[in-house]
Parts: sequence; structure tokens; C-alpha cells
Amino acid sequence: MAPEHVLVPLDGSPLADEALVHALETFDCRLTVLNVVAPLDSAMSEGGILEPGEERREEATARADRLVERAERRAADVDRTVETAVETGDPAETILDYAAANDVDQIVMGGHGGDRNELARRLLGTVATAVVDEAPVTVTVVR
Repeated sequence: MAPEHVLVPLDGSPLADEALVHALETFDCRLTVLNVVAPLDSAMSEGGILEPGEERREEATARADRLVERAERRAADVDRTVETAVETGDPAETILDYAAANDVDQIVMGGHGGDRNELARRLLGTVATAVVDEAPVTVTVVR
């Protein structure tokens, strides 16, 4: 059965961009792009290394806005529209929560590569692995 609502999490990586292209080419349905801003004091953000502050928070939000605006332009280039969302939280948990709260029935996301002999979590990346493991819907990982 074809999905009715596809979620594409974007993190600014080339594989996330490829996931968006794949979703636009493959699915003729409602499409939402989501950028998750990790809290600046979490280990998933550079805030785990650098001192968090209001300026850094504003930079992270501006970057997220640029990512979703770029996705809107990409969709427009192929005569499509996308819904956009920017959320703050742990990336994997936020993706899963967003999907559950918004009737998403397919997730298309980029995976982050590693050595071919590494475990699956290293091949896909920790966020993609968590989403694949926990999502109650189909997840397509673009590599």
C-alpha cells in the first residue's frame, strides 16, 4: 500500500539531501521535512563540546530554517510542495515522536556510512539505527 504521509528528517548531510530527492521522486503524497535541533547541552550537538549560549542557539535555529527552506526550493524545482517542521530534542526520539503525532506512515532518511565491516549501527549511524529499530512504520534508509 502506498504511503499517504512521508517524513524526511534533514540534518544537512549529503545523504539526507539524497533521501529528500528519493522521496520527491518516489512518493506522490503528503511530504514533510523535519529538522531536529539537538539541545545545545546534549552530546548530539556541538554544545556538548562548546559552551552553549543564546548566540549559538540562534545560529542553530537559523541553520534549521535554512535547511527546511532549501528543501522547499528543491521541491518547487520539481513542481512539488513540502510541509516543514523544526523541532528541538534528541534527534531519534523527536523523529519517532513527530511521526507518531502526525500520522506519518513512512520515513525516508539518510544513513551515515562507515567501514563495511562495522556493525549496523555504525553503517547507518546512531540516529538512523534507532529510528529503524523503533519506528512502527516503514523506514527507508538512503545510502
